Amino acid sequence: MALDKEEMLELYRKMCLIREFEETVSKFFSQGQIPGFVHLYIGEEAVATGVCANLVKQDFIASTHRGHGHGIARGASINKMMAEIFGKVDGYCKGKGGSMHIADVELGFLGANGIVGAGLPLAAGAAFANKYLNNNGVSVCFFGDGASNRATFHEALNLASIWKLPVVFVNENNMYGISMSQERHQNITDIADRAVAYGIPGVSIDGNDVMAVYEATAEAVKRARAGAGPTLIECKTYRHHGHFEGDPTVYRSEDEVNQWKKKDPIPRFGARLLEMKIMTQDEIAAIADEVKREIEEAVAFAQRSPVPAVEELLTDVYCD
Repeated sequence: MALDKEEMLELYRKMCLIREFEETVSKFFSQGQIPGFVHLYIGEEAVATGVCANLVKQDFIASTHRGHGHGIARGASINKMMAEIFGKVDGYCKGKGGSMHIADVELGFLGANGIVGAGLPLAAGAAFANKYLNNNGVSVCFFGDGASNRATFHEALNLASIWKLPVVFVNENNMYGISMSQERHQNITDIADRAVAYGIPGVSIDGNDVMAVYEATAEAVKRARAGAGPTLIECKTYRHHGHFEGDPTVYRSEDEVNQWKKKDPIPRFGARLLEMKIMTQDEIAAIADEVKREIEEAVAFAQRSPVPAVEELLTDVYCD
């Protein structure tokens, strides 16, 4: 799939924006300024970026507990995301949802989800809506390797395949379900192999190569819009941090982490753009400065925002 210079620079910028956002969240969490849990996307930026670059207004995405990157790649407000993570009233859920419940339905972002595998049937439902409305929209579901063992995975793929729903199932295989390595919780190497049971295409790709992700998704989206049904894309990637901030990660070796960091998708794509003379070192520096300013503004926005009033404790929680 041919992309012009501006489109390729935008892929790089988006990955850098996600990385800067997550590293900033990590810093403030370590200082005790962020309540609740946060699960960071550092190391997996190529997946959300490459997938969402193929989407248009009428498309939907369903996310996971590790959803900041998905929201940013889809175009969610950085300010409102940061405010929500800080637990402030100007956040997406007025500060009551936190990191794992950010959503923007008008944007087609059906939300992060604290329940493993819960986004799969939601994405299938959104795809059914698009098919019923005949609006040429597609649905994308992000989920982890652990979620592919749950009933929701098999039920959603089965239903989507029977009804030829316009949905793309994107497995972010970061090799660990919390602290359990894939080789210990599955008797297969490629999760994409499970697609054959439902008669749909399944492809396994390098999830740290943003162009590989973009191209595989482009084919799957094209197929979905044409009415040919779903595709399962397995993106092999790796989270640089633990399952959650504060996780001691005693279940994996330092050597393993360092080997994966050598495949970091951001410098890898940057080097590729430099080699192709699409980007210069000055442009790399300019992008770094740009995203840093944008995240600093988001933090300032979050810090200015007030915390929710005690009187608002049950507002928007129950439906009368």
